Amino acid sequence: MPRLVLSSALARWLSDDGGAAVASRECRFDLPGASLIEMLDALFEQHPKLRGYVLDERGRIRHHVAVFIDGDAICNKSELGLALEAGSEVYIMQALSGG
Repeated sequence: MPRLVLSSALARWLSDDGGAAVASRECRFDLPGASLIEMLDALFEQHPKLRGYVLDERGRIRHHVAVFIDGDAICNKSELGLALEAGSEVYIMQALSGG
């Protein structure tokens, strides 16, 4: 089963208390899914608040979110049908920007 890892910055979206209990650590989930979107849907079923933070209104990964599959960054943020292997690791983090 693929594994999904949320950075500590995103872990605060997992609870109603502002994430105080999990904000200092990454959170790991073993989730079903043969594709990225199937895995994300399984995550959002458990944690609905994350959907609006990770995906925009068109269902694409938001600009301020970075997703990696087995260490490779997803460049096309609308390409959610990417296949996952049983041992794949998906890492989701808040992207940094500035100048």
